[in-house]
Parts: sequence; structure tokens; C-alpha cells
Amino acid sequence: MGQITTENPKPGRILNTIERLGNRLPHPAMLFLYLIIIIMIISWLLHFLGASVTQPGTGEHLAVKSLVSSEGLLYIIDSMFSNFIEFKPLGLVLVFTLGVGLAEKVGFFDAAIKRTIIRAPKSIISYAVIFIGIMGSITADAAYIIVPPIAAMIFMLFGRNPIAGLAAGIAGVGCGFSANLFVSAFDAMLSGISTEVAQTIDPNMIVKPVDNWYFMSISVFVLTIVGGLVTEKIVEPRLGPYKGNEKITFDNDKDPKVSLLISKALRNTLIAAIVYIALVILALFIPDSPLRGENGSIIDSPLMSGISTFIFLFFIIIGLTYGITAKKINSPTDAVNYMIEAIKDISGFVVLVFIIAQFIAYLQWTNISLLTAVNGAELLKSVDLVGIPAIVLLVLLTVISSLFITSGTALWSVLAPIFIPMFMLIDIHPAFIQVSYRIGDSVTNMITPLNPFVAVMLGFLMKYDKKAGLGTHVSLILPYTIAFLIVWLIMLIAFLLLDIPIGPGVTMNIK
Repeated sequence: MGQITTENPKPGRILNTIERLGNRLPHPAMLFLYLIIIIMIISWLLHFLGASVTQPGTGEHLAVKSLVSSEGLLYIIDSMFSNFIEFKPLGLVLVFTLGVGLAEKVGFFDAAIKRTIIRAPKSIISYAVIFIGIMGSITADAAYIIVPPIAAMIFMLFGRNPIAGLAAGIAGVGCGFSANLFVSAFDAMLSGISTEVAQTIDPNMIVKPVDNWYFMSISVFVLTIVGGLVTEKIVEPRLGPYKGNEKITFDNDKDPKVSLLISKALRNTLIAAIVYIALVILALFIPDSPLRGENGSIIDSPLMSGISTFIFLFFIIIGLTYGITAKKINSPTDAVNYMIEAIKDISGFVVLVFIIAQFIAYLQWTNISLLTAVNGAELLKSVDLVGIPAIVLLVLLTVISSLFITSGTALWSVLAPIFIPMFMLIDIHPAFIQVSYRIGDSVTNMITPLNPFVAVMLGFLMKYDKKAGLGTHVSLILPYTIAFLIVWLIMLIAFLLLDIPIGPGVTMNIK
């Protein structure tokens, strides 16, 4: 990558080596094609050896299935299109590109950033991006599509390397995914699994969605500081000045008439955004609101499950409002054309996704990913450790397992039935095991190629560096992964030793 300087301290040289070796691999699309062939061979071998795994929780016995068989070949033929169409990020990226792309193409982000964020102290930008990325997890997967590209634009406007901004945005959203100041739907899903498993040991045990709240709230601020330091001390110095061709240009608002028009467009957009948010909130709090869940729940509700739709409509509204007021949209055709331009920008991502979708589907269908996670968990259980070493090993096992099973709830469904009973029998609260799991699951989110959103991030990266490959991406994010893991482990041990509650009334030991 031409933007990287050569005179780097040891960490920089190590990351450069990782990037260089990673980028010697074939194009990501071809790399995953070769990996598919390897998975086919491994699945045949494991099937021939009679490898199998027992699904924790259900007790279902699952054999490793071979792709090199009649059943496997039929699956490949029948599932090829559905694997692509049903690939989770595909629809999300395409739809959000229509909304966010419209707002970008009409110049809203450029103008808004120039008039607001660009006036902020340069010293806080790295930390602000990490903080926004971490908090963005409240919007679930939508944050992956929104935060990183905007972060890159902000860095570029400050005269800084946009790739560093992109990395900070990715790290905040992905590696800091579990942390938040608010209780989210993810908290509710994990606690539901934890409660179901814990009640096999203690029928009265309930793990509530708020049981990790103290720990995760404090984590927001700790990770913001750590992520900002990693960006400014490791990632950005290694990258050096940006020398790519991507540029951000503004309307010439030195002309008083143009400046007045932009100010008016931003004002109208702000009004439209406030009105839209107010209407959603009003709809949420009317009696018997259809946006609420059972018993009036907000966390487990249609609002939260459909949050991506509300965010998409938000960007459509601000894009149309700004574009019409700024005279960038003079007819419906103009808006459609802007959306078409935005979709063209991600055409490479669509091609890449077709191959990656097949690889991930095949890995899951063969049961190889489940076999890897369960065997790792059983290995840890057989070591028979207690206390801090056991907790640390659980985190590290999760780190390894999450490289193969990237869904946080799916992996917890595998690990919880093994570890919650095991640790409850030595009087460790299941919510403490849950928070330990969340650390390991979160930090590796953006370095495993099995995470479908890594392909999305690679597409963003290629916008600024056409030669970027998977090695480039991993070398950018790995410093955040390591730093977040170390700091989170230190926090966890401190909470354990000092008996600090990780949530309302929840400490390590069952009382």
C-alpha cells in the first residue's frame, strides 16, 4: 500500500510484514474460491473418518457432511443462488447504499462535516470516531455501513489519512461491538440464552439484559481512549500521508449566494430529521403502539427488530431534503440517478460477496465450524482450571471460536451450555461468564474473513487504496484487536479481584 512509510518502529514492521504476506495471497474472490476447494477436501476427509459433534443444548448428534458426495454436490447446485441472495449483509448494504449514497451524492455529508465537525479540535477526532463507532452498535449491523465511510471522510477533511479514519470506524463498530451505554437487543438475546441454560442448574436463576450494563458502560470510555491512542500512535503513523487519488471537494461556498443556499439546506435537513425522529418517538409511546413488543417492551420490539428500516428512511429523508433545498435534486429522476451512482460504487463488493457467501454457507452446512468450536470448548473443560486462569482461558477460547462462528448469538448458543453449568458449579455467576464471552467474541469481529462484513469493509478500503487486499485490512485492524483484548482482560480481572458489580447487584460469585 503506497501510503505506508518505511521508517517504522517494531510494531509497524510487524504489521507491514502481516500486510505484505497477506497481500501476496490471491485476490480475495480467488482466495475464497481456493478456500472452498480446501473445505471440500477437509469435509470429505472428516466424513470418511466418521467425525461428528453433539450440538450443546439440544444434544443432537451431527456428523460432518462431505461436499464431495451426492448430497454435497446437490447442496452446492441447489443452494448457490440462495446462498448469495440470503447472504445477510448483501440486502443491508444495497438498501443502505441507496439511502446513505443519496445523502452522500447530493453533498449532505460534505457540507455537514465542513460546517460542524471540521470546527472541532483536531485532537479529539480519533476518539470521537471510536466513540461513535462503539455506540453505533445500538443500531446493530447498520453501523457497519454508516460509520466507517463517514469516518474516512472526516479524517480526509482534517488533512489526515482517510484509511486511518476508516480503520478507527471499523474498530469502533466491530471490535467494540459489545460495549454500549444503552441496553440493546443483543443484551436481551444473550441473556435469554444464558437464563435458559442457567436454569438447568438453578431453576430460579435469571440473567437479565442489564446484568452486564455496568461493565459494558465503563468499557465504552476505556475502549474510546485505547482506540484513539492506537489510531494516533500506531495506525496513522504507519500509514503516513495519504497519496491516493480519492478526493473530497466542496461546493464553492465562498460565493455568498451558494453559502446561503447550503446553510438553508442544512437547516431544512436538520428540521426534517428532528420531525422524523419526533414522529417515530411519538408513534412508540402512543397507547398500544405497534412498535412496542409484548408488555410494552422496547428492547424486544418491532422497533428494534426493524431499526435498519427506520435508519434507511432517515437517510432518504435527509438526502431528499438537502438535495431539493440545495437544488441538487430538481426532479425524481435526479434522485434515482444519484442512487444508481451510489450502487455503481459498490459493484466490486457484489462480485466478492457471491464467492464469500458460498464459502460461509459450505462451512456451516458441513458442520466443520461447529465441530471446531465444540472441541475447543471441551478441551478447556478438560483442563479443569478455576478462578482467574479459567476465566482468561474462556475469553481466549472464545477469541479462537469466533474466528469460525461469527454470529454472537449462535456461538453463545454453542458455548453457554458447556461453560455456564461448569462455572455455576463453582459458584460463578452466569452473567459473569456471559460478559467474559462477550469480550472474546467482540474483539475478533473484524479480523476473521468468515465475518460477512469484512467483505464490506474491504470494499470501503479499496475505494482509497485500489491495491488493498485482505492482508491490508487485517494489518489495520489487528492493533485494535490486541489492544482491546488486553485492556478488556485487565478490566475483567480488576472487576473480579475487587468484587465490583458488572451489572445491578451482579458480582462474580453467586450470592
